[in-house]
This record gives sequence, structure tokens and C-alpha cells, in this order.
Amino acid sequence: MNVLPSEEAAVVATIDPASRTAGTYDSDWVDMGLFGSAQGLLLVGAMTAGSTVDGKIQQATDSAGTGAKDITGKNITQLTQAGADDNKQAVINFGGDDLDRDNGFRFARLRVTVATAASLVAGIILGHEPRYAPASDNDLASVDEIIS
Repeated sequence: MNVLPSEEAAVVATIDPASRTAGTYDSDWVDMGLFGSAQGLLLVGAMTAGSTVDGKIQQATDSAGTGAKDITGKNITQLTQAGADDNKQAVINFGGDDLDRDNGFRFARLRVTVATAASLVAGIILGHEPRYAPASDNDLASVDEIIS
């Protein structure tokens, strides 16, 4: 097969890795009109005692987040320091069919909420099944290099 993985999946949204204090952190909005499906990846490193991390996919009608609301069923089971969830990952698969398209919802983002105490957190959305190939044409400008 001569197709590169970067031609089939694009880095379309991120929450940059950092020690995150209690609060809510959002990725970029993704135009799901460009992809058939996507996956939100949440990565958690060291968690401070008592901390929790939640992640979910939200939708909006435009890239400014107008009318933002959760996509039903597209949230992880809460990660907790007490539950030994340090250094874990969670994957949320979703696609255009999960959005409320009848009401004009076309954009999606990953929302991560850290509660109680700080945790090392990062997130990414990979766009799959690009409407126009290669997928890497839709990578964020922050993607610095692709090695073939």
C-alpha cells in the first residue's frame, strides 16, 4: 500500500501538554464537513492527590463555538488520582452523524475539565476519512513536520 497514514488522518485540534490547574480547557474547533469521522485523544500524566479529569466532545454551529453543546454519549468515564488513573489515555470516536446536523451543527471540539488539583494533561483530535485528500492539507499550522 502506498498511502501514508498522514494522508488519511490529520492533526486538526489540540490541547497542548501542560500541568493544568483546576479548570476547563478546550481544543480548537474542527470543521466536520471536511472529515467523515474523528477521534479525540486525551492523555493524562501525573495527577496530584485528589485530582479528577473529565473529557467530552462538544458541537457548535460555527468555528466561533456558537450554540456549543455536548454530543450525547461522547464523554469518558472520569479519570481520578485515587483510581490510579495516572499516565492513562482515553479515546472518543465520533463522526458527522453524531452531530445535530438538522440544526446546523457542523463543528466539534474536545473539552477537558480538571478538578480539585493539578494534572498533566494533553489532548488531540485526529480527523479521519478526509473529504479531500491528503488529510494533512487540513493539519493545524502548528504541525511542524511530517516524515514519510
